[in-house]
Amino acid sequence: MKTPKYIIVLFLLLFSSLNKVNAQFGFSHEVGAIIGPVAFQSDYGERSDLSTNAGNTGYGIGLIHYLNFSYKAECNCYTPETYFNDHFKLRTELSYNKTNLQHFGKWVEDSKTTLSAQQLRAMRGSTSVTNIGMQLEFFPYSIRDFTATIGAWAPFISLGGQFSFYNPEAYSELGPGLGSLPTVTHPKYINAIRNDGSSTWSVVSSVGTRYKLTELSDLMVDLRWQYYFSNWVDGLNPDPTIYTENKANDWNVWLNFGYIYYLQ
Repeated sequence: MKTPKYIIVLFLLLFSSLNKVNAQFGFSHEVGAIIGPVAFQSDYGERSDLSTNAGNTGYGIGLIHYLNFSYKAECNCYTPETYFNDHFKLRTELSYNKTNLQHFGKWVEDSKTTLSAQQLRAMRGSTSVTNIGMQLEFFPYSIRDFTATIGAWAPFISLGGQFSFYNPEAYSELGPGLGSLPTVTHPKYINAIRNDGSSTWSVVSSVGTRYKLTELSDLMVDLRWQYYFSNWVDGLNPDPTIYTENKANDWNVWLNFGYIYYLQ
């Protein structure tokens, strides 16, 4: 799939434009990397089932960039003190996550011997998603005080949007024809499977904290919720008017661990 290359180009263009903003208004920059487990909530498995939530788990990695409004790197000085400058940062992100998917829950227990149960047990899938977007992070405590105190903590919450390119794959261990052949496909998924990549918007919200490791570096952890404006991200989309348990779009929860470096 070639689409992620275009995302990288968009990210570089966005980073370049932020540098121009910095030259005009005097912000400073921070860069970092994130990694962590991703729990993908999709049309695989049973809603609110612990085995589904634990089983359909993958990984995510990303590069992040911050505009720090409280500090001017070019003069090594603080910006005029305003509430916005001292409590908000703008985060730009390029990230990738991948999750292998299958059905879990009571409908695929070993005790179930019907054809439907066998078809569900044999279904396998995966989805990989590349995202680019922005989040506005709010720090309830002073960013200036945190920056000046090694060993300090800085909790935050954030909200933003991302443009996501997804690439799903679904198949059956019973053989080819998943999505069309009734001998292989559960009735719920007849004509409801796509293995084509596409794109969609998503909304992102997170809660987390930073830890001041050194004068120019932080550690970060945050728990993110990402909701896609599409129900095809996992490659499955049963008719929501019949199968109301699958009416929600796909979403995930991602626990990030990150390292952030302050550029001067």
